[in-house]
Amino acid sequence: MVSTRRGVHQISDDYVADYAALDPNAATQLGITGHDEELTDFSPEGHLARAELTERALREITATEPVEDSERAAKAVFLERSGLSAEIHEAGLDLSSLNVIASPVQDLRQLFDLMPTDTPEQWETIATRLAKVPWALAGLRTSLATAADRGVVSAQRQVSKVIEQCETWSGLRGGRSFFASMIEGAQVGDATRTRLETGAKAAAEGYADLAGFLRDELAARAPEADAVGEDHYRLKSRYFTGARLDLVEAYQWGWEEFSRLEAEMKQVANRIKPGATLAEAAAALDADPRYQLHGQDALRDWMQGLSDKALADMRDVHFHIPEPLMTLDCRIAPPGGGVGAYYIGPTDDFSRPGAMWWSVPADRELFSTWRETTTVYHEGVPGHHLQIATAVHNSEQLNRFQRLLCWVSGHGEGWALYAERLVRELGYLDDDGDLLGMLDGHLFRAARVIVDIGMHLELEIPRGTGFHEGERWTPELGLEFLLTRTITDPAHVHDEIDRYLGWPGQAPSYKLGERLWLSAREAAKAKHGADFDLKAFHRQALEMGSMGLDTLQERIVEL
Repeated sequence: MVSTRRGVHQISDDYVADYAALDPNAATQLGITGHDEELTDFSPEGHLARAELTERALREITATEPVEDSERAAKAVFLERSGLSAEIHEAGLDLSSLNVIASPVQDLRQLFDLMPTDTPEQWETIATRLAKVPWALAGLRTSLATAADRGVVSAQRQVSKVIEQCETWSGLRGGRSFFASMIEGAQVGDATRTRLETGAKAAAEGYADLAGFLRDELAARAPEADAVGEDHYRLKSRYFTGARLDLVEAYQWGWEEFSRLEAEMKQVANRIKPGATLAEAAAALDADPRYQLHGQDALRDWMQGLSDKALADMRDVHFHIPEPLMTLDCRIAPPGGGVGAYYIGPTDDFSRPGAMWWSVPADRELFSTWRETTTVYHEGVPGHHLQIATAVHNSEQLNRFQRLLCWVSGHGEGWALYAERLVRELGYLDDDGDLLGMLDGHLFRAARVIVDIGMHLELEIPRGTGFHEGERWTPELGLEFLLTRTITDPAHVHDEIDRYLGWPGQAPSYKLGERLWLSAREAAKAKHGADFDLKAFHRQALEMGSMGLDTLQERIVEL
């Protein structure tokens, strides 16, 4: 008799295929072909269809008994991730999703950054998708209104900032629309050119209409308070970390880590400029021509050069890096989004390589490399590129859900922050300027733990911190803290506060994830003693793919 059993891996693979059909935007981001002319349905019906798909898969995998270790691991990962997705849907947080960095508004715009533009046929596909942007945004408006009717609305700060983004991308803020600029260089015939221009105009009008809806209808229903409260925060914290955290303990640990890093930074600053404060040392580095780049092309070229060198230097010496991972594209993101760097993983077959995108203010032309050297390692190797592309490459052990669709911020961002520290251990940050930049990045992430938890839970600022002691956190205090107690670029700081308030629980996942990775390494060292091999530990850990931090703690003891 032929067995008809569908194991955990097969159910997971089928789920990814079915999910891609219901979320074509995600399919493009993941490199899953066959849905290139479609857009995601952001209406309540679209969200419900994806939620029902997830619930069916959860029931089936729950009832499936794993027959070997890889299935047991895959089952734990799927149940944890998809179970949280179901909880978020039940709470109505998918319908109401609106923030300055990671909501359907930004995902739909960024989708067009990922579409190939090498042939007239590819431009035809873009034209088809552009024409559907108004439909996708109309569904989003319906979901936002439906969620508002149920009393679930993002704060006024998020609504107003997203209005600005929509106006920028639609061309309402004094420039061309993003979509008109995107199609400008297309090498196509007259018919395709007409379709592209019509589609670009429709897409721009769709974003202009969304801006109008947000301004005229949703803003009046949005709460003024930014803090989401403990229940909402705990759910999102679990989603971003895959762990049930003691939030008060995490907040207290954030202060301890911040103080430790601040003390070390003062020592480095004194070496850079004897007697200088952190701000004075940063100003000296900013003024030093050795660290200056002029123009966004120069920034991109510097990113690419440093990334390429890291890949070449670290391969087979410190890390196992398969050949398909040796290509990493570095690009400047189109204007209009939040400031900062981000990584997009490769497709399953690596036909589209991993890419590091850097979003900078459109009018900025001067950049300081001492601040950003650590960012290249964070986004590239040994950070996100090594981590994510290793999982994509490991098709022999991981199913498509584990390789492509599973992302846990605490695991991923925690690894990337751990990777920055690791780069220093390996001797790549012997320049005090680059070292100060790395330490400030870590100080900033520790501040995120404090400020994010503190603002959303409205906690008290402890005695002995030297900052508004005894007061309770507000967005204004959060901004003041980051501006006065870190040396991060002020333009970036202003964006960060908006990000934390609209994306609760995500910002602390970096430092809390790094904390777990360090703990896991120490546990492995204790277990293996003199036989501990750091390179082998990293390879084995990364080949397990992404998972929640609680699941990682359970599995790491097996290494």
